[in-house]
Amino acid sequence: MAEGRDVQWVEVTEGQVGQRVDNFLLTRMKGAPRALIYRIVRKGEVRVNKKRVKADTRLALGDLVRIPPLRLTPREAVREVSDNLRNLLAGSVLVEGRDWLVINKPSGLAVHGGSGVKIGLIEALRQVREDLDFLELVHRLDRDTSGCLLLAKSRPALLALNESLKQHHMDKQYLALVAGRWPARRDFVSARLDRFELGNGERRVRVDTAGKVARTRFAVRETFDKVTLIEAEPVTGRTHQIRVHAAHAGHPLLGDDKYGSRESQRLAAGLGVSRLFLHAASLTFPEPTSGRPVQIKAPLPDDLEAALSRARHSR
Repeated sequence: MAEGRDVQWVEVTEGQVGQRVDNFLLTRMKGAPRALIYRIVRKGEVRVNKKRVKADTRLALGDLVRIPPLRLTPREAVREVSDNLRNLLAGSVLVEGRDWLVINKPSGLAVHGGSGVKIGLIEALRQVREDLDFLELVHRLDRDTSGCLLLAKSRPALLALNESLKQHHMDKQYLALVAGRWPARRDFVSARLDRFELGNGERRVRVDTAGKVARTRFAVRETFDKVTLIEAEPVTGRTHQIRVHAAHAGHPLLGDDKYGSRESQRLAAGLGVSRLFLHAASLTFPEPTSGRPVQIKAPLPDDLEAALSRARHSR
């Protein structure tokens, strides 16, 4: 981000009402990492109506926000969006409404920066879509998962969509290729999930009776010789839920380097699956303003289609 010569005073508009100060600053200060945002707020360099605030302070219509000039070192700065990523994201918008949009998220792109990730999808989109004063994730996808990802372009839309998610009025359907023959009669997995950290700080999830309630519906879409294409619908939204539930059922996802087995990795190599075979294929939600149902579908990426083709020919 280029250094600003003067302090800026920015007035909060209707679309930013209720937004947290830290998120407001992230949209205005392109390239600034969250750690730096928190630091300048804590030091009192950011003011609202000339008063000190906290990072989670909610903004009101007409508030005047003081934004200090910044000089970011290369180490601090969020990476600028490359031309390749800019073009990829521009071509990944599936459908865009007045106050929301659905992206076909590429595999390998984290939804947000942090933990060594210099730039995530949300930071990149904020750079690409400079026409938007507000842009927030409604839900998340694992870094290696591709497919439908919903974002809100206004605070009211975010609140409405979050409520739809909370009330289970949002349906998410995933496609996954798993090891072995998934039994058609097994259409539901309910197993509590607990998050923990490995010695190196990596986060994992395991089935544990002390964990949080987690439920996933499963349906067989296509059966092959040694693998099965399944449809998964998470009833709850726990981290890595589909992956851990499938592994718990004895059928880990192909390409899963966290919860896979030797057999699933062998099968993945044989079919040319070089990444997690998990794709958010469709998303249905009530439109924030009208309440009418909206259904968005994301086609299966070419690399996953190629793997299915190999599986069909190996029958």
